[in-house]
Amino acid sequence: MELILKRILRDENYTLGRLYVASPEEGKPDTYLCNTLEPRWRDYANGETKVDGKSAIPEGRYSVVITWSPKFKQWLPLLVGDWAFNRKWQGIRIHAGNTVNDTEGCILPGTNTGYGMLSNSRAALKLVKQAIVEARDRNEAVWITIQ
Repeated sequence: MELILKRILRDENYTLGRLYVASPEEGKPDTYLCNTLEPRWRDYANGETKVDGKSAIPEGRYSVVITWSPKFKQWLPLLVGDWAFNRKWQGIRIHAGNTVNDTEGCILPGTNTGYGMLSNSRAALKLVKQAIVEARDRNEAVWITIQ
């Protein structure tokens, strides 16, 4: 299964996106899951650098697994990349939250309700986790492409 995160707004304080499940059939529309909220996007390709806890991860394709989060004390999706990504962006998860203050680089799912705010985050997280578990039950690898 392929998740697609399309970033639609790059504000100076946060990044807003839309999360989809890619259609397995060419020409069919992707399935919308929810909005997303991340810290500020930075133009790494043109020299901007990561600010710990205040930067969205780089565009790319990452494996997604569900692992136990000691911080949140629950099973949550974790993004896994190559060794350089994993070293620099260790512990990037999809978890519930309502504002950019609730993330240190992770992806927050929910419904966009205003300037840098989400609602229904726990319900959206449940939808995302359900899609991932169902794919895993079908023995499908799960990926996320961030655009």
